[in-house]
Amino acid sequence: MAAMEPEYCRTEIKEEDQDPDPEDQDQEYPNQDQEPENLEEPEEQQQSAQPGSSGSQERGGQQRTRRHCCQFCDKAFIRPTDLRKHERIHTGERAFSCDVCGKAFTAWRYLRNHGRVHSGERPHGCHVCRAAFTSSTHLKNHRRIHTGDKPYNCDHCSKTFTEANHLRNHQRTHTGEKPYICDHCEKTFTTLSPFKDHQGIHSGEKPYSCDQCEKAFTTSTHLKKHKLTHTGEKPHSCDQCGKSFALKCTLKVHQRIHSGDKPFSCEQCGKTFSQRSDLTKHEQTHSGEKRYICEECGKAFTMKYTLIIHRPTHTGERPYWCESCGRTFSHSNSLTKHQQTHNRRESTSL
Repeated sequence: MAAMEPEYCRTEIKEEDQDPDPEDQDQEYPNQDQEPENLEEPEEQQQSAQPGSSGSQERGGQQRTRRHCCQFCDKAFIRPTDLRKHERIHTGERAFSCDVCGKAFTAWRYLRNHGRVHSGERPHGCHVCRAAFTSSTHLKNHRRIHTGDKPYNCDHCSKTFTEANHLRNHQRTHTGEKPYICDHCEKTFTTLSPFKDHQGIHSGEKPYSCDQCEKAFTTSTHLKKHKLTHTGEKPHSCDQCGKSFALKCTLKVHQRIHSGDKPFSCEQCGKTFSQRSDLTKHEQTHSGEKRYICEECGKAFTMKYTLIIHRPTHTGERPYWCESCGRTFSHSNSLTKHQQTHNRRESTSL
């Protein structure tokens, strides 16, 4: 009786279907201090099954069977080293850690590219412009800016994207998926970047500092917004009234004054608002939660803004002063109201 042949895994795996490092998912290009979604594999590492191979690969006239099967999914590999690398995606093991910051990765190539963040090395340069990148994948994605190539199409709408992770993030707007959950407050997020920014609120960490005044911020976005206060630049203008703004998002909110658009509605009473922050403040009136507490007297407030207004009653600080008469105020809105009295006097005297 002939010996039975061992039954090997025969899953066909396309090169582009190989799982990226979970560390690299949902990172938003072009921030080069972040890892790309899936760095290009060295040629010798691309040993998973190719289309039409039926579980084996021909090299030098010999067939090589994919006998190393993943215990977590159906994928199979020729070499045990490739299997071990793949299984780290499932186990979460990060065997390669950075000597500088301690950040850990599932594969050496991700650590290598991360190391360039610290060294400043950017060996991959664009031949069209002067931009340079830490990884070839970042360069490849960047080139699409020049070519206009958007190879990733949304199945739900006609929108197209230059990168696979941008498509994945967009598709969550259709599915409503929010896979990132905060351990502290259980708030959920569709993408990794705002989730990390949110965690800084709980930790109190402010790693982004202004080089002009040394003020620190929890997110790079907040730092960019702050820097505009130094330059005074307001490149975004309203086409209806001519008012200009430093930020495009502020212009968008302003334009709702003209359109009357109020896209944010309260689930409890149906009241609508033009800004999400106004909705958040309003929702706290329903919950009755007072999480903002004065360190001086212990008085609690539903809104952070109300606490800020309350604090000067203890310090006596009056940082806002009128240029017309020199009178000082503890709050900016009090100064604004006061200045209107000067404006009315000027108009009546004309």
